Amino acid sequence: MVEGASHAAAVLLLLAALFNTTIAYSQQPETRPVTGVSMPARAAGPFDVKLTPQEDKFEPAVGRMTIDKQFHGELEATSKGQMISTMGAVKGSAGYVAIEIVTGTLAGHKGTFALQHFATMDRGTPALKIIVVPDSGTGELAGLAGTMDIIIGPDGKHSYDFEYALPTK
Repeated sequence: MVEGASHAAAVLLLLAALFNTTIAYSQQPETRPVTGVSMPARAAGPFDVKLTPQEDKFEPAVGRMTIDKQFHGELEATSKGQMISTMGAVKGSAGYVAIEIVTGTLAGHKGTFALQHFATMDRGTPALKIIVVPDSGTGELAGLAGTMDIIIGPDGKHSYDFEYALPTK
């Protein structure tokens, strides 16, 4: 296990390794019949992210970071969140969970919603799932459902691919 300040650096390296691909690891949401919901739509675009390590002292093997994002494109929004991570005993194995609250406009609809992240790295093999927390949408985004993929290009730039559905009016 990695201790102290070096844990934050190790987590940042893990995140870079986890997402160092131009192909998103996609998880599709369960499909279930729901009336009054639009057909799936897709939004994509770049985003900027700042991760800030926090100095928690409760357990050196667990790291915590704040997340600050700025989404561009069909999703024009900011987000704030928290990430908790740890490294495995074997090189290339780790995991993180995160929650972020997104505030802005999605395809002309204003409101907020929450995203939940679940990611693992199993000896170098990444798995990532990001979903809209059910019933977290507010304003014109009430009822939003969907999944998001994160893509990090070879140049290190981040982008998102967001498949979503909103209730019909």
